[in-house]
Amino acid sequence: MKRFAGLLLGSVFLFGGFSIVAAQDSTDGAMPPPKVLVIYREFLKPGRAGTTHEKSERAFVEAFAKAKWPTHYIAADSLSGKPRSLFLIGYDSFDAWEKDNKAIQKNAALSATFDRASMTDGDLQSDADAGIFKFSDEYSLRSSVDIAHMRYFEISQYHVRPGHHKDWDDVLKLVKEAYDKVPDAHWATYEKVFGAGSTYLIFTPLKSASEIDQESERHKQFIAAMGEDGMVKLRELEASGIESIQTNLFVFNPRMSYPRDEWLKADADFWSPKTGMSGAKHKKPAEETPAAQ
Repeated sequence: MKRFAGLLLGSVFLFGGFSIVAAQDSTDGAMPPPKVLVIYREFLKPGRAGTTHEKSERAFVEAFAKAKWPTHYIAADSLSGKPRSLFLIGYDSFDAWEKDNKAIQKNAALSATFDRASMTDGDLQSDADAGIFKFSDEYSLRSSVDIAHMRYFEISQYHVRPGHHKDWDDVLKLVKEAYDKVPDAHWATYEKVFGAGSTYLIFTPLKSASEIDQESERHKQFIAAMGEDGMVKLRELEASGIESIQTNLFVFNPRMSYPRDEWLKADADFWSPKTGMSGAKHKKPAEETPAAQ
């Protein structure tokens, strides 16, 4: 996969937040979401997922580790929908994203390795694309999270009807006010920057699949906080303002991720697994460049 150059990701609002890059860590490991999120999506041919794809992706991970590259990413595999892998890279700004791209282009050895690895990896794919998103603090709630100990993303994609952004805005305000009364409710919302239409992604991080079992209880609390009149208003706004909704589940894949040192220290058994394949271990990066701060 050629990195650093969408996402088919509904249901009622059961949100969560996540973080990939942060300027400052809190004592409990929670980190704020990156302001800019780049997502690469690889659709895989039948039978090419699993260890076959992991082996191909290790070439990228090892190249970054060898170069001690300061920008990191999370890989996640689909558990619903078509077989695909997501690669999520966070930046503090679009300027930082540009500087990182230019730095890779200037690194002849790294670029050459990417070119060779991309040919091999491309043979496994039926399709691929990329999406660029910006964080919306206004539409998020308690968005900092301890990403090192998360294992899944429940990702919802919302397409807003043209001319109905006010309805969408009212929906999010209603939902945010109600979920503020539900203990531990939190989420991070991203708006797609380029492409047709108005698209939003909402990330729910899960420590284990058992949290999915608890969603029905949280939904009951949400309905109670909304009240009957509030639910009627919410349904009306959703019907008029939202064109389509889709939710899918993804599991983190540490063997295809290039994790931050903080994640390795927090949970080395998960983020630095034995792959059964030759390759460099994750090395401590050199002093970070301004692009990766």
